[in-house]
Amino acid sequence: MATTPPRGKSSTDKKVQQAIIAISDDIRQRHGWLKHQNAIGFTIFAVAIAGCTLNAVLYLQGIMPAWLVIVLTAFWTSLLHELEHDLIHWMYFKKNKVVHHLMMLGVYLWRPTTINPWVRRHLHFHHHKHSGSETDLEERGITNGEKWGLKRLIMVGDNMLAVYLRAVKYLTEPVRLYRRGVIDRKDLKNFRLIGLVSYNPLGVIVHAVWHFFVLYHLLNGAAWLAGSSIPWPEVVTAQFSWITPLVVVLIAPNMLRTFCLHFISSNMHYYGDNEPGKITEQCQVLNVWWLWPLQAFCFNFGSTHAIHHFVVRDPFYVRQMTAKRAHVVLKENGVRFNDLGTFRRANRMHEKPQAA
Repeated sequence: MATTPPRGKSSTDKKVQQAIIAISDDIRQRHGWLKHQNAIGFTIFAVAIAGCTLNAVLYLQGIMPAWLVIVLTAFWTSLLHELEHDLIHWMYFKKNKVVHHLMMLGVYLWRPTTINPWVRRHLHFHHHKHSGSETDLEERGITNGEKWGLKRLIMVGDNMLAVYLRAVKYLTEPVRLYRRGVIDRKDLKNFRLIGLVSYNPLGVIVHAVWHFFVLYHLLNGAAWLAGSSIPWPEVVTAQFSWITPLVVVLIAPNMLRTFCLHFISSNMHYYGDNEPGKITEQCQVLNVWWLWPLQAFCFNFGSTHAIHHFVVRDPFYVRQMTAKRAHVVLKENGVRFNDLGTFRRANRMHEKPQAA
């Protein structure tokens, strides 16, 4: 997307970037095994997929309960999400495209509720250049900039409902941005293309199964509360012989992981009140103690992702290793920590100005 380029990094941004790089370099020198980045990435990839597969086998054999499968698989897929993010930045097998793209395919198939990672690569690079702007589709897609309420809470955990509930906006806003001169005609075509291919066909199919599963059980629950039951046709009930296992071993874990990640990400990234191109204003460190249950399913994203905005080169496990020292640098240079006022400001942005 060829939108207007952001302003250059401020002197503070450059200072923070240099300090974090120095911390990272020190850690890499003290831990020689970090040189084997490809091997580390592929090992995490293999272990996470093996963990997901083992959980599925144990569930299908009646050994592991559904709730434990969902929790453990959500953790394994959170590692696959971090790998996808690193792969998008070409951190693994950059010179071996076959292995690189096989890993991209693997993290996609085990997280089929997400946007196509090859499409996301374009959105993510744009996100780094224009974080918090109207054209930052990656963050806006996960509800950043939306008013807080039940609607946003639902959209945070369900990517497809986030599309359905904002269908009119998806159709009209690109045209509005074009007319205002924010995007050009090429961008307008790209916006429409991205909307068409982002979740097709895998994401659409998987979400349809999930919505059918949830609606079926909601209707049965409502009928039970009313003291009756629904006489479902056999052709409907028969489908649950494969739908329920699929939901337990794959879909529900990803819905849990998605909610945790998107809740953290959409609130630690700023929208609309940051200076273009100024990294210190793009995001905060969100590591307040009561968010730890959510952080567990997105690999401490709220605590470490701000580091990534300054130093893109480091994979997620290195960011975690630098976090304690990097946080001192971020705090000393004005990056906000646990700015819970972001929830109120999101709603304030949608308030209509009162007449004088």
